[in-house]
Amino acid sequence: MNFKLIQNIAVSLLLARWRQTLVAAIGVTFSITMFITLLSFMSGLNDLLDGLILNRTPHVRLYKEIKSSDFQPVDIHSKKTKQYNFIRSIKPKSERLEIQNSAAIIKNLKTDPRVLGVAPKVTAQVFYNVGVIEITGVINGIDPEAENKLFFFNDYVTEGNFMDLKNIPNSIILGKGAAEKMLAQIGDVVQITSSKGERLSLKVVGFFQSGLQDIDNVQSYASISTTQKLLGESNNYITDLQVKLNDILLAPDVAKEYQRIYEIEAIDIQTANSQFETGSSVRSLISYAVGITLLIVAGFGIYNILNMMIYEKMDSIAILKAIGFSGKDVNRIFILIALSIGVFGGFLGLLGGFGLSAIIDQIPFNTNSLPTVKTYPINYNPRYYLIGTIFAIITTYLAGYFPSRKASKIDPVIIIRGK
Repeated sequence: MNFKLIQNIAVSLLLARWRQTLVAAIGVTFSITMFITLLSFMSGLNDLLDGLILNRTPHVRLYKEIKSSDFQPVDIHSKKTKQYNFIRSIKPKSERLEIQNSAAIIKNLKTDPRVLGVAPKVTAQVFYNVGVIEITGVINGIDPEAENKLFFFNDYVTEGNFMDLKNIPNSIILGKGAAEKMLAQIGDVVQITSSKGERLSLKVVGFFQSGLQDIDNVQSYASISTTQKLLGESNNYITDLQVKLNDILLAPDVAKEYQRIYEIEAIDIQTANSQFETGSSVRSLISYAVGITLLIVAGFGIYNILNMMIYEKMDSIAILKAIGFSGKDVNRIFILIALSIGVFGGFLGLLGGFGLSAIIDQIPFNTNSLPTVKTYPINYNPRYYLIGTIFAIITTYLAGYFPSRKASKIDPVIIIRGK
């Protein structure tokens, strides 16, 4: 049958019940709008929460871990005998936490095409001295430029300039929680005691806030040279090498390779932060489940409306079949009606989802724990709009397909006789 004729009949049936058609289209529009807005917001929230940790975490961390020897002398001695040795109270090896030949390792890492950058670090367990009170803390000795390039350090410095660590000798950027405990202000001088008993006076040049209270209460930053001085170590003393890769997915394999080559401990970002990846996956799964549920509910609305339309238009369908329309033609008419509702409602839903996301994106987001975040996080990923469009078409097609099968099987003789 001529498609133009089928299209005209479908339009006539739509306009004959325009109120129900409008309700169905609004249902699809609302579903697509909420689907896109929900996924955009939850994805942006995931990026924000993961970024608080993952942006500050190296893809591969190289460090020295003090542990017992894998092979004990007694095992080597009795290797060829049928004896079993039970060793108790094994002591760790008497070694320093320093990475040996760190300069050579850094040079080699920078030549690796998989490596985006390397940032050395010196970790020092310290006490913040407030009168007679000692507060446990950690100072990370960093290269400010490398730290900012690889880990966006400046984004977490809420007051002061991160480059002051390099330009001002004996300076420190305090964690916000630690600063509040010590009632310290920028420009103050604080007393720091290392675990070895070395004491050093450092000038406060800024405050650091990661958004994680447990970290901000203890962690502070100084330059590598200042931290080495605090520990009484030479200028080649490095405890950590933080490596960022061009492809984060290579981290597990690269970590194993570096551990084997350099004979030091290496941990990849996936292993170190597996709980955050799990949380993101669960939040995304919930968002998709809720969004798809909304689309299915809208599909049932279209299904009910088409069922009612078929019931009320039995006479018209019978006449169409009596004058030569086949069951497939009737099937096409009602599927076209359903797809028209889906396409029209879906298009408005895409616009509504983008508009609502844009409005949320402009709402101020003020919290003391995340001062660097100024608005609600929104991710405008085109994938969400594509998924919404596909599901709108599929859902409405199925909602029209089953009623159309019922309409295509109507026997015009029985209907006309019954009339």
